[in-house]
Amino acid sequence: MSTDTVAHEGTRTRRRFLKTTGAIAGGAALAGCTGDGDGQGTNDSGTNGTAGNGSEAQNGSGGGGGGKIGNDRLDLVNSTVSSFDPIAASDTASGAVTTQLFDGLMTYPNGEVPVTALIASGYEVSDDYTTYTFSLKEGVKFHNGDEVTANDFVYSYERLAGSPNSQAVADILDSVGIAHETDGDDAYKPNTLATEAVDEYTFRFEIEQPFHAALQVLSNNQFAAVPEGIVGDIQGYQGRMEQGKFANDPIGAGPFRFGNYQSGTSVSVERFDDYHGTGPKIAGVRWQLIEDTSAIYNFVMERNADVFNIPTAQYKQERAAIERTDDKGRRFGTYGPLRNGATVNYLEVPSLSVFYIGFNVPNVPTPVRKATAYALNQGTVVDQVFKGRGLPAYHYTIPSIYPGGPDAYEKHAKQEYPYGYNESQLDRARQVMEDAGYGPNNTFSLGMTIYQSKTWLETAKLLRDQLASAHIEMQIQQTQFSSLLEQVQKGSVDAFTLGWIVPWAAPDAFVKHLNPATSDTSTPSPESYTNRPTDTQSAQRAIDAWGTVQNNTAPTKQAKRARNEAYITMEEANWEAMASLPVYHEVTPRFWYDSVDISPFGIAGDYKQKFNEVTLG
Repeated sequence: MSTDTVAHEGTRTRRRFLKTTGAIAGGAALAGCTGDGDGQGTNDSGTNGTAGNGSEAQNGSGGGGGGKIGNDRLDLVNSTVSSFDPIAASDTASGAVTTQLFDGLMTYPNGEVPVTALIASGYEVSDDYTTYTFSLKEGVKFHNGDEVTANDFVYSYERLAGSPNSQAVADILDSVGIAHETDGDDAYKPNTLATEAVDEYTFRFEIEQPFHAALQVLSNNQFAAVPEGIVGDIQGYQGRMEQGKFANDPIGAGPFRFGNYQSGTSVSVERFDDYHGTGPKIAGVRWQLIEDTSAIYNFVMERNADVFNIPTAQYKQERAAIERTDDKGRRFGTYGPLRNGATVNYLEVPSLSVFYIGFNVPNVPTPVRKATAYALNQGTVVDQVFKGRGLPAYHYTIPSIYPGGPDAYEKHAKQEYPYGYNESQLDRARQVMEDAGYGPNNTFSLGMTIYQSKTWLETAKLLRDQLASAHIEMQIQQTQFSSLLEQVQKGSVDAFTLGWIVPWAAPDAFVKHLNPATSDTSTPSPESYTNRPTDTQSAQRAIDAWGTVQNNTAPTKQAKRARNEAYITMEEANWEAMASLPVYHEVTPRFWYDSVDISPFGIAGDYKQKFNEVTLG
């Protein structure tokens, strides 16, 4: 998926919200459609891995005291990494490493919001919310001994905008919307970015219009500081290192410096003793790189990892004892016994995600779409298919950032969701079809295309069996995720399964996908793939509401109130049309031994958590 259509304002480009497949986009989180081997985002097994087959047998002995024995290094599991250059690292596996190597102006503390200052000692925002001025800490060192100054941020931001190696150009030009010029092809014109080193320790930039989530996006790894002139991939710099060398032996200002990389095997980072922040308190971090999920499971069961995940296929719901839920919706408890006999700590954190069934609206009549919604019981799917590791979805926006929070999410869903809260209404499904003229001798044939995923396959089968009594014959087709995405983008399927993992923690990052005006798959860069007509009342309400969001982007209480009302309107307009049927919000699990003292991570993701304060007992 490409970035959105651009609306010009002179030579400047108004913000286009970023949309990328499988990339660390606008927040080191997948900001587009995502698929995996078990239907659950990026963290279903290992770390940033995918789940597979297997079962968990009880053998061995011992308790939950610790994982591997010896050394002062945190051992983890990861998937294949693409790059260690923050502007080129385009996957969560790479992001888990670059988070430890690089620091920026702001950070997600332990992957939580709100964001806080990191290299910045403070910041000011102009009265019109378009000029940001950051004061930098003095004495902050890069791993090569250079001091971090404002010029390094000017250079780093220019690389993000102008380097051909950048995988996140839209983050700076469109999401944050730093003012700049473009050429006749709408490409960034080098050295026009509105950034400035006011003095050695003061960095300033201007954005084209206010953006309430600007500081969140700035907290992502791609906005990290690198030494000025370190790579000669932009105009005006020869570079002290070749791009390839920097990408595999990077220099940042994070709590750990680069250690060793063995392609396909492992990557390690080492404690940076001159770090400007706390710690690090451990000698380093090592990630074993494993793709095969059975191998991942065996690796962690042999106590080779201190912190890990267990895939849904091997997860036993009865072994999880949830002891408390905090005000952020995170669930804490224990899990065990593992195959190795240990009982470990367990954490579930709701992620910035929604997984859904999408309809190609022109191909699927309204009664069929609504009957499908009546038949689906989101609670049953989460309990039976995902073994309780998820949240039933009735809105696109997740509960923790829904206007008013989790209580408002639940109240609105219980009172207003038309298709049955935590229940399947097959009588209503049958009635809406019969009212439209369907019956036993006149059924509708619905094609459901899913990516290869055991959990989505189970979900589709449950739905297929229920829809049979509502005069809908569902045919399920499984395909590779890339093939599914290609078919969806061409508008050649009836119904499909996809998910969005969004780039910042605000409802607009979710509901932008509910705008009918950007759902046409024949256009170069649709925001969604429903081909929803724009000439209906519900569509016009959604379009007008999105206009309200775009006209109220400032970080003010008044603008937020206007946005919140518009967000709810867009959710309700989607319910009425039922173009996208929310199914579940993913939760990211974490398992760890008592020997590890690690803070819980937040909704921004476990791969945004720095490990400088982790200790090993």
